[in-house]
Amino acid sequence: MSNLYWVLPASWESVRLGHFVENEKGKKPKRQTAEKTPEYNLPYVDIEAFEEGNIKSWTNGENCRICYESDFLMVWDGSRSGLVGKGMYGALGSTLVRINFPGMNNQYAYYFLLSKYQEINTRTKGSGTPHVDPDLLWNYEFPIPPLNEQKRIVNKIEELFSKLDNGITALKTVREQLKVYRQALLKNAFEGKLTAKWREKNADRLESSEQLLARIQQERETRYQKQLDEWKAAVKAWEVNCKEGKKPGKPKPLKDFGYLQEDILTTLPILPDSWTWKKLGFLTTGVEYGTSAKSSEKGQTPVIRMGNLQNGGIDWSDLVYTSDSEEIKKYSLRKDDVLFNRTNSPELVGKTAKYKGERPALFAGYLIRINQIENIALADYVNYFLNSHIAKQYGNSVKTDGVNQSNINGEKLQNYPFPFCSMEEQSVIVEMLEEKISLTNAAIRDIELQLVKADTLRQSILKKAFSGQLVPQDPNDEPAGELLARIQAEKAAQKATVKPKTQMDFGSKRGHKLRVTS
Repeated sequence: MSNLYWVLPASWESVRLGHFVENEKGKKPKRQTAEKTPEYNLPYVDIEAFEEGNIKSWTNGENCRICYESDFLMVWDGSRSGLVGKGMYGALGSTLVRINFPGMNNQYAYYFLLSKYQEINTRTKGSGTPHVDPDLLWNYEFPIPPLNEQKRIVNKIEELFSKLDNGITALKTVREQLKVYRQALLKNAFEGKLTAKWREKNADRLESSEQLLARIQQERETRYQKQLDEWKAAVKAWEVNCKEGKKPGKPKPLKDFGYLQEDILTTLPILPDSWTWKKLGFLTTGVEYGTSAKSSEKGQTPVIRMGNLQNGGIDWSDLVYTSDSEEIKKYSLRKDDVLFNRTNSPELVGKTAKYKGERPALFAGYLIRINQIENIALADYVNYFLNSHIAKQYGNSVKTDGVNQSNINGEKLQNYPFPFCSMEEQSVIVEMLEEKISLTNAAIRDIELQLVKADTLRQSILKKAFSGQLVPQDPNDEPAGELLARIQAEKAAQKATVKPKTQMDFGSKRGHKLRVTS
């Protein structure tokens, strides 16, 4: 973050925000009801109410603090601390603060608070539930232009924001279209349509589905025998070493996963004659959960967690580490391992990634290593399929939902329907997908970059607005100093009859150097 200093125009003033605005934190009512009644007719204004207009409870006003349409409401507690919205009449919620700017153009004041949201939200206080840092918020300098200029600034902001929003909407539309196209590619790939012409040209080389199944079973038996031989060699080495350490475990026998149920098969697309639907378990030597040991910020080897699985690959940022030699030996990833995220939010559970061997790494307990047999299924083929709509749809039907989390265990994963085809055709499919999807992903990344730039531009517009650089000044406008004097006179008149809740001490500064943060 950098601090920039702008000299405000001579017709402007600046005041300390906490000295100028009226503010009051909400309070939970003593009594509430879910239904509106003649006695309980005051809406309880929580975050959902002021954002969406959804009133969930009503109160009689006892032990309440009232907010008004002329106020602004700010989220004070929680992950969205600093979020600001237009006010409404009702009993102010306990996680909200009402803020009133006397004598100001309401939209101008709103945009000022909006310009500070990112900083307020990222500089909260509290070790448990975060909340707005009052020392940060109330010490902002609030720049006040002449009232007519406030209107011009608002009009210009809304003009520029309207164009910006139209551009953002167009970008998001194209992004969604690209995502739909990507899923259409995967759908065609795993229905055999993407390689239909390839099969026509290579009809004499294709296996029948029966031959394919026989080969899959033979590959499984060969892999199991290899595991047995490796186990026997490991046991001999253990015995030669005076049986030091734990005896190597015998590999589990091959499991017969049986047939897919008819009600599942009816939901799946019809495959080419040389393909077949079988359970995913037939392509693996057995799925494997990752390490549950605690990791550290520093260490010998990174531990891949669910957040590191991004867009079918590994994101090597935000890593944790371990130096435990036993954990490293047991859970180290091998090139072309496919990882499946078994526990995550309902939208993200089931995402996968292929490990390319970029650097040594382990995998954490919320991930499953599929351990595919390379002569049955290519890693990229498995990875692409599990990120397709067909697999996502099946995953949604078998996931177990908890509070904000869903789970798909290893047993359910092995029962996923999987479209088996020849290794040669898998290679062709992967090659075609790599070419087309890489271009699609590049276009999506470019759009994401443009959206980030749009947000930066929005902040730039606001920064110019509150430093006097967005619209020209008009020498015929009443100076802000006169506006402030009038507001002060009104406040003084109120003091003669009613003691104000909030002491107003403007501390105005003409031509003040205003700190603007970005």
